[in-house]
Amino acid sequence: MKISPLPAALAFLAMLLSGTAPAFAHTSLRTSDPLRDTRVEALKKVTLEFTESVRFPVVIVTGPGGLRYEDGKPQVRGPRVLQDVGPQLPGGAYTIAYRVVSRDGHPIEGEIPFRLVPPPSPGETPAAPVAAAPSASAEAGVEASVEASPEAQVAESPSVPGWVWVVVFGLAGIGIGMAFSMRKKP
Repeated sequence: MKISPLPAALAFLAMLLSGTAPAFAHTSLRTSDPLRDTRVEALKKVTLEFTESVRFPVVIVTGPGGLRYEDGKPQVRGPRVLQDVGPQLPGGAYTIAYRVVSRDGHPIEGEIPFRLVPPPSPGETPAAPVAAAPSASAEAGVEASVEASPEAQVAESPSVPGWVWVVVFGLAGIGIGMAFSMRKKP
């Protein structure tokens, strides 16, 4: 008795198209505060928001001279990880290095560079106010465009999700299986 693979292939195809594919997606960083490559005037805590709940967070805030500025342990609140930083941070370049574990056990890690530019003291006056004004407004325009762009808030992710490859290779496997089963046998 010969059994046709067509009903099984159709059932598998219906399962793929029914919306079960998003289960193959992995957790990623959705946004952060501060954002990547931005300038901030003050920083009390770092906030990382992921696409789903995470666990076992490690957050390291490294500043000028390679010194670390995190204060205490990171706190997890669903998909958000909060890390307090030291009270007085000097101006300069900083990097937030993070590592968390997603619900499915995959580690997620990355780095977020930013720059801390403390506001001028009330007693300070710029040496050349005419020359400083255009550059300050240009920097403000660049900051506004970086903060306003949605690309700055989205974490780097692969160009093609993994579930798409699973579907493509699954369909190819079904086609090959059907071709072998339907060929004429000598």
